[in-house]
Amino acid sequence: MKIGIIMGGISSEREISIKSGESIFKNINKEKYDVVKIIIDEKEDIITKVKKENIDFALLALHGQFGEDGTVQAVLQAMGIKYSGCGPLSSAACMDKDMTKSLLKAEGIRTAKWINLKSIEELDYKKIEELGYPVFIKPTHGGSSVATYFIKRKEEVLKAVEEGFKVDTEVMIEEFIKGEEITCPIIKDKVYPILAIEPTSEFFDFESKYKDGGAKEYIVQLDEELKNEVEDMALRTYKALKCSVYARVDFIVTKEKVPYILEVNTLPGMTENSLFPKSALGLNMSYSDLVDKIIEESLNEKR
Repeated sequence: MKIGIIMGGISSEREISIKSGESIFKNINKEKYDVVKIIIDEKEDIITKVKKENIDFALLALHGQFGEDGTVQAVLQAMGIKYSGCGPLSSAACMDKDMTKSLLKAEGIRTAKWINLKSIEELDYKKIEELGYPVFIKPTHGGSSVATYFIKRKEEVLKAVEEGFKVDTEVMIEEFIKGEEITCPIIKDKVYPILAIEPTSEFFDFESKYKDGGAKEYIVQLDEELKNEVEDMALRTYKALKCSVYARVDFIVTKEKVPYILEVNTLPGMTENSLFPKSALGLNMSYSDLVDKIIEESLNEKR
């Protein structure tokens, strides 16, 4: 079977996508698969380069817009090429944090309060006061904490919103929930070992995620009651957003042990520092075995 590792892309997360793709290429079982790298430099490449390589399966290592938002998945589906991970609908719903949170709220799943802006003219300081400072300001369709700001004062708001609009068409202002961050990787309705994240900076920003020593990440043993609630919320979120094959559900847990959903990653990072491979190791699953599992479950998925 010929597999194309699709990486690069046109989003602000291109650099991380290439790192994910290179890590997959380095670790994938090349005796089992005929593997090629396909680097996306412009939108048309998803058709022209994929056709040129004549692949049987697309292993997606893309992050951000035009990769994680359902567009590439829809194109591959139209071309009759099987691919890894979630389908177009759930990818789009999870990429749009406003839509994610609206769907979670409708399902009664706990998530922080938020305001979504479609233009800078919609900025309303009274509504932010109702949320209460500090707040997070970030692109609605962003990821990897690109252009994400922890805002403590009204005077800092405008610049952060302007920065968000430089990289996205919408900007989210989100209530700050003080607590500890954890993440739940899921493959095919099974929750993998939960990881705790302790960033060395003020929050789990770009450097914390991708720089060696940027954060302390480890498999955590939660109290049974909290563990059950977190796993239940993770699976309910996975199903509410119609995820398939695999995804990673991120939480914040308060000191009172109340978990809130932060976001869902439908194409989680797969660099050497990424959370999903670390979780799989907790089940004695090597990086290569994890890639095998993703390919196997993706091939079995009915689209």
